[in-house]
Amino acid sequence: MEHQLISAVEEALGWNGPDELGEGFARGSMRDPALAHRVLSPNRLLDIAMRRSLSRPQFRCFQKGVEVHPAVYCTDSVSPRGQSISMVDMRGLGRLLGEGATLILDQVNVFDPTMEVACRALQWWSHERVQVNAYLTTNDAEGFPLHWDDHDVVIVQLAGEKQWEVRTASRKVPMYRDCDPNDTPSDEIIWSGVLRAGDVMHIPRGHWHRATRTGSGPGKSLHVTFGITRRTGASWLAWLADWCREDEVFRYDLDRTQGAGSSEPLIEAAGRLIKERTPTDFLAAYEEETTLPRHVPFLDVLGPLDAVVCTTHFAPRLRECGEAVDVVASGKKLTFATKALPALRLLLSGRPVPLDRAATVVGAEVTEVAEILVKEELCAVLTPELSSGYTGLVTNAVS
Repeated sequence: MEHQLISAVEEALGWNGPDELGEGFARGSMRDPALAHRVLSPNRLLDIAMRRSLSRPQFRCFQKGVEVHPAVYCTDSVSPRGQSISMVDMRGLGRLLGEGATLILDQVNVFDPTMEVACRALQWWSHERVQVNAYLTTNDAEGFPLHWDDHDVVIVQLAGEKQWEVRTASRKVPMYRDCDPNDTPSDEIIWSGVLRAGDVMHIPRGHWHRATRTGSGPGKSLHVTFGITRRTGASWLAWLADWCREDEVFRYDLDRTQGAGSSEPLIEAAGRLIKERTPTDFLAAYEEETTLPRHVPFLDVLGPLDAVVCTTHFAPRLRECGEAVDVVASGKKLTFATKALPALRLLLSGRPVPLDRAATVVGAEVTEVAEILVKEELCAVLTPELSSGYTGLVTNAVS
């Protein structure tokens, strides 16, 4: 899937693909700043907040460096039947932002089609899971204090400006679950400056950083942070722990009475397991077995299937086997005749596919193949709402 935001980020950072992800701090500017506004605007973020039932910790506000109690900006909306649902009090939120505050919405990709598609494109690109958080700061509000993240981040400044400071890591590749709290910041500043709309920054895992508008006066800042959580050696060992249950020797109780010699069969079996299931095997399995994402189900009573798009977390793998081709994705393996390969390549490209136009390119069987992929949930019906997430960012597959 070719996504304009990914191309712009690569160009801004001087990257050629995902290999430099996590390797070092990088900063640059997108050639077309208008792309930033297309991705997300402050008003669209506020519209998302207004129309959904959001709660802490996914939705938070900070003022003067302290988290604001949700009672200040949330309220209960009560129906005529007395049913209550928590909603954002937009007047209360407006007062906070008018005074100067920071609004944070985690996992915007759950609520917004453009963010959903951007995260999916980044996942296909990086081969890792991605989520995006949005940060809207107004006037002289402070940001988070100096901290580090346990994942690599790509930051895109979408509106206004914000002052940043980035420091080196004080512990190499720290983790969320670790043997060291890693709570002493590094003294070495890599970069300090202002990000403006269209600027992009990559901060590797463990690098200390902070952002603020303190002293900036009237104004705003909106940036999104794409968090990219990469697999580690610890992830591989955790995967092996699940596989070990297949071998009977690992299912026996540990013997406290027989001494060190009783552990030899376990140690030998562990050595075999490590050689049989390598880190490469783990990475491939991780992509192929990741569960299906949420999507709107296709119901023929609502109308015909006229356009689809592949919505798997990672790009499906196509494996040609003589007169057949296997599609492997999301824990499933589907087998088609080889003649379906052109249709499969189109439908599983990650780009929107209008079926009437696709039929003129790869043949009428594309509709039948699309129906199978939708039934198996590797593709989803392209609703107008989902389509809006691709418009202007990803071309359709038959353009």
